[in-house]
Amino acid sequence: MVQKIRVGIIGTGGIAHEHIKAYQQMEQVELVAFCDINSEQLAKMAALYGIQETYATKEELLLQADIDAVSVCTWNAAHAECAIAALDAGKHVLCEKPMATTLADAIKMQEAAERNHRLLMIGFVRRFGNDAELIKEFIEDDFFGELYYGKATYLRRNGNPGGWFGDKSRSGGGPLIDLGVHVIDLMHYLMGQPKAVSVYGATFQKLLNRPTIKDSVEYQSVSKGEQDICDVEDLATGMIRFDNGAVISIEASFSLNLKEDEGKIQLFGTEAGAKLDPELELYTNINGYMADVELKKPVALQMDGLFYKEIAHYIDCIANEKDCLAPAADGVQIMAILEAIYQSAATGHEVIIEELASK
Repeated sequence: MVQKIRVGIIGTGGIAHEHIKAYQQMEQVELVAFCDINSEQLAKMAALYGIQETYATKEELLLQADIDAVSVCTWNAAHAECAIAALDAGKHVLCEKPMATTLADAIKMQEAAERNHRLLMIGFVRRFGNDAELIKEFIEDDFFGELYYGKATYLRRNGNPGGWFGDKSRSGGGPLIDLGVHVIDLMHYLMGQPKAVSVYGATFQKLLNRPTIKDSVEYQSVSKGEQDICDVEDLATGMIRFDNGAVISIEASFSLNLKEDEGKIQLFGTEAGAKLDPELELYTNINGYMADVELKKPVALQMDGLFYKEIAHYIDCIANEKDCLAPAADGVQIMAILEAIYQSAATGHEVIIEELASK
């Protein structure tokens, strides 16, 4: 009989549902324990998923629970301390995005994984999408030629989740670090992960969490309440230059006066281009004529099963030493970009990544 990998969950908020449901579908995994500083939420989740072993602190979990690995699903500001503690306790870690709230903390997390010889995987779930897999196939077959520009938007009209998401001390920022991180990473991943060299960014606090709007917000934090703080940006934009000459532009919002929410990426190459909005569209030229390529079976991102694929890969990496598709080093690169955009927004100047990393 194959020995099961025993897993604990640190942080039982909204995103934890995706991790828990995935683990519970895997025969080679035993979901052992939950940990959360919110006793009410902890009890609720433990009852919902039939988990008997619960802990009020990460220290208790790591000392007492017989586990091999954890998922860190806390608010962003706790990612580093929880991941480092788990790695130092000899556990493998899957940490939700963003990796941390500062580049310095992200580097410390990577160092903890290296010194303990444990896996630290970052939850860049969009890398595991069926759409990313298909575009990767076209890229590897050189359909696009040289990819030199990418454009990504993740815009919500009224989409501040409340709770810790709007509290910068816990979130590290607003839509850029919560939503933009997904599409920045996906674009960077698809374009071959060139090294970022400079960033120019801007952020705005104009609409905040739309306190006077009566329309409900579709996605809400489990910690949302009437005393919520909102001191994060409501819109962020940035332009990222890479060492191979490629450029990515990004826009992300919680609150913005647009007609409807938008989430799309666009890739531009010397031979062809693509758009995910959410269905995949391809553009090229044939025999000297501009042509749109229509796939026989339309492809759009399938959210159902997306987290399962990501977490199955995490378990495969632990059990079979498979190369990780979202390692800590990648998380450090994305954290550098996020921090540079925020720093550029604060100073009004371009930020050089090497100078940021050397501080």
